[in-house]
Amino acid sequence: MDNRPIGIMDSGLGGLSVVRVVQRELPNESIVFVGDEGHFPYGTKSQSVVRQLVLKIGQFLQSQPVKLMIIACNTATAAALPTVQQQLTIPVIGVINPGAKAAIDSDVQRIGVIATESTTKDGAYVRELQKLNPSVKVISKATQPLVAIVEHGKTGTPEAQETVNEQLTIFDEQPVDALILGCTHFPFLTNEIKQKMGPNVKLIDPALETVNQAKKLLTKNQLLSDQPASYQLYSTGDRKDLISGADKWLAGHYDSCNSLQLEGDN
Repeated sequence: MDNRPIGIMDSGLGGLSVVRVVQRELPNESIVFVGDEGHFPYGTKSQSVVRQLVLKIGQFLQSQPVKLMIIACNTATAAALPTVQQQLTIPVIGVINPGAKAAIDSDVQRIGVIATESTTKDGAYVRELQKLNPSVKVISKATQPLVAIVEHGKTGTPEAQETVNEQLTIFDEQPVDALILGCTHFPFLTNEIKQKMGPNVKLIDPALETVNQAKKLLTKNQLLSDQPASYQLYSTGDRKDLISGADKWLAGHYDSCNSLQLEGDN
């Protein structure tokens, strides 16, 4: 048994979708979450800048200390996963491989991917999907405006549905059998995305698949906790936004919301 917490980071509040799944699937596991709202959004930044930000947060999490780090951000996973794995002494997992594997395992031939500008430009999902199945057809679309809808607390509004409809029109002309929600903000728009895509398109949530991978890793290495869980949440931006997001998406199920200043920030 290992009662140290799991560390989870994201570019903003989207990573709370992963926190929510950990709370459900691993109820004894404590969490230290960092939402890097002070540097949001990652999706429009260079990969070198994102790598440095993720590494700083990883070093903070390792100092807590945590027993495992989850990069709950597709953009950060694409830019920084190998670097962070090399430079930290704890296991680090990202969200792209688990999401891609789940899509391939669903045994479909046409897979859509919606993600940030950076993740889409990098082509991380396309590479991973075609590595797993070279014959699969992938239609990838950058849907950066959806991130702002979530960060600004506008899910469940007519504006959210209108933005989703507008951003996903590519799939009217190029229909898919499964759609990867390639940003951890997007599961909070599941209702709107289902409304647009219809009942026959399988939605793949990398958050769930990533937590399943973490669960296997912790079980295999006998690192599961047997103590009651606690949830410490940090934001490098406005703490009030973190509290609002945690109250809405975690149903207030957390112990504290704190401000965090990374090295080099004023």
